[in-house]
Amino acid sequence: MKQVLWICLLLLFSEAGAQDTAATDGLQQKAQQWVDGLKLDDKAKAAKVQQAIMLHLTAVRDWHNAHPFSEVPAGINPATGNKLSDLDRQLIACSSKPATVHTALMQVLNAELNAKQVAFILDQYTIGKVAFTLKGYEAIVPDLTEKERSEIRKNLEQAREQAIDYKSMREISAIFEICKTKCEQYLNNNGRNWRQLFKNYVDKVKAEKEKKKG
Repeated sequence: MKQVLWICLLLLFSEAGAQDTAATDGLQQKAQQWVDGLKLDDKAKAAKVQQAIMLHLTAVRDWHNAHPFSEVPAGINPATGNKLSDLDRQLIACSSKPATVHTALMQVLNAELNAKQVAFILDQYTIGKVAFTLKGYEAIVPDLTEKERSEIRKNLEQAREQAIDYKSMREISAIFEICKTKCEQYLNNNGRNWRQLFKNYVDKVKAEKEKKKG
């Protein structure tokens, strides 16, 4: 009986070890693909950037896995009064990681890469959400001014850098949702009616679909 138990434990540990190795290999491959996309001629620089990304991805993953949402007491969001969702609680747990996890990566990126290259790496983390979301605002507000576009882009880029410290796409999307609320408040505070603009856009899309059907 004891021998069977030991065999089972060994199998469990072996499986867990294999999963950890596969996960680490996946992060390594991701970091390499992102750096390859930069097409850097300096191999030493490429290796340094790749290592920094790998360390950051690993730290984000490990903190996320070691700090489930259940660590955060259930309660209400003091800004809205709504009950904290499991996602809210996970964001709180993950946002409590040491700031050095973020700054260590950004210091290397900013030292080794130019601004356009840094933006490329951050876009890889967030699957291009800055450009995608900005395009959405431009469609909903067709007469968007350069000042408005600049403010929205600034907010989106801030959200992008913040979002890289979260593991799942649900968490990354939630960070961008916070940013989108901020952008919409900005438009409302500067003479726009976001709700009406959004309604006009939805009505326009529906009308175009009906026209195609006809």
